[in-house]
Amino acid sequence: MDDMVSTAGLNQWIRAFAELVAENKDSLTDLDAAIGDGDHGANMHRGLQAAVAALDDTKPATASTLLNKVGMTVVSTVGGASGPLFGTMFLRMGAALGDTAEVSLTQLATALRAGLGGVVARGKAEPGDKTMYDALAPAVDALESAASTGVDKADALKLALAAAENGRDATTPMLARKGRASYLGERSVGHQDPGATTVALLMAAAIRAPL
Repeated sequence: MDDMVSTAGLNQWIRAFAELVAENKDSLTDLDAAIGDGDHGANMHRGLQAAVAALDDTKPATASTLLNKVGMTVVSTVGGASGPLFGTMFLRMGAALGDTAEVSLTQLATALRAGLGGVVARGKAEPGDKTMYDALAPAVDALESAASTGVDKADALKLALAAAENGRDATTPMLARKGRASYLGERSVGHQDPGATTVALLMAAAIRAPL
């Protein structure tokens, strides 16, 4: 069973993520317009296009250097809260994977767990706050569980995507407790969180790439 992920695979993952965000840029912005500043789609699109350009320029050879480059680029080019949150996630993932050209599915799950920890440290999010956490945490849980029980890589990633999508959908009836959306109070109920939606795109990109 091949559960290894190469640096080239991670590179393709980021590129597929950038493609999916580009394809969904307008819908992400519409989601954000309902409960935020209305710039999430445009900001993430700009940041990920910059990240792809940075990868083209530097051609990183290890998982750590690749994800660090993506994280730093996203932090420096994406406005609002999304830049620090998604950027920190990638930076923590890079630190967890280290200077290796290939990682196992278990190591990838561990890296995503570290990325989730970065999101929590940066945004202080908790379950049910109506943030990207609500999609990322279940995706990490699903991937860790699948990796620990010997599920093959393709099926494990599908389980992680399903968990992320369920988490994304669960944000719709939630009352926002973090970020600009929290200012709306009860009016935030009934709207899908754009950050959680973007996390679901990240997990979908792992399958599109494929890793």
